Amino acid sequence: MPGVGLCAAVTALSIALQEGEERAFGHPYVEALVIAILTGMALRTLWEPSPRWRPGIAFSAKQLLEVAVMLLGASISLGAIIASGPLLLSAIIAAVFVTIGASYGISRLLGLPPRISILIACGNAICGNSAIAAVAPVIGADSDDVASSISFTAILGVVMVLGLPLLIPFLGLSATQYGVLAGLTVYAVPQVLAATVPAGLVSTQIGTLVKLVRVLMLGPVVVTLSLMAARFRDAGPAESGRRRFDLFKLVPWFILGFLGLAGLRSLGLVPDAAIWPITRTAGLLTVVSMAALGLGVDVRVIGRVGGRVTAAVTLSLVLLLLISLGLIHGLRLG
Repeated sequence: MPGVGLCAAVTALSIALQEGEERAFGHPYVEALVIAILTGMALRTLWEPSPRWRPGIAFSAKQLLEVAVMLLGASISLGAIIASGPLLLSAIIAAVFVTIGASYGISRLLGLPPRISILIACGNAICGNSAIAAVAPVIGADSDDVASSISFTAILGVVMVLGLPLLIPFLGLSATQYGVLAGLTVYAVPQVLAATVPAGLVSTQIGTLVKLVRVLMLGPVVVTLSLMAARFRDAGPAESGRRRFDLFKLVPWFILGFLGLAGLRSLGLVPDAAIWPITRTAGLLTVVSMAALGLGVDVRVIGRVGGRVTAAVTLSLVLLLLISLGLIHGLRLG
């Protein structure tokens, strides 16, 4: 309980700071989950938790995060995918998977380990911090990998919100095209709203739709990664036969829960009134988990990989912009 309570306190502070941003600027430039992990890291540099605190911190970082990922499935509906249209849907799917492959390749060429390369690729291609948080437990990434990925992704996320509208006159984009570009490149849904509101209502509506469909790609990507990760698990001769047929060894329980809730939602068995409290709970648990991850981070490790991580995230983001612009003009979207 002491460790969980500490993570909850960091979460409360982070949410309060985000609400302060919303009151001051109309929207948060830095989300609560980013504030939580940075606050946790700051505490960790000043104080190393004793064994009394560690079990609760570890529980918050792993089990609570897995529950949060599972609950996100309740907000997924196949109707949103169908309504977006085949051409736009194809563009979003292509952008996500091409970007994941290319970003992973860039990170590996820069000498980053496979796990952090996957985190950067998924965060860049899908939904930034949320994707990193969802993918981390599937591939067994540690706190240092998650913190490194989220820290630099968060910084560039703010840069995108501030800088992307400046590209409208430079690239000659229509309102629809800019909405598609923002939806394909900006990391978080609130950041998409912040980046598109200056461009008008059409850009905001299109950008939000594209972003939501892009977020829906998180489910298939996480399931694919869980299946791929299972191939590299060590198994002794006596266990290999059992693992071959054990679904829970191939796909983590929270991914099965995610898919189950998504299926129930698509069938209309999850009432609309339940969606907000479920997604709100998932969001709160994610922030608690990020606080726990920050408390487990050794900043010196981040310092050793900081330059390469910064280069990987920056180059991946530039690549995502180019891929998105290519799809917009190549498919004549908007």
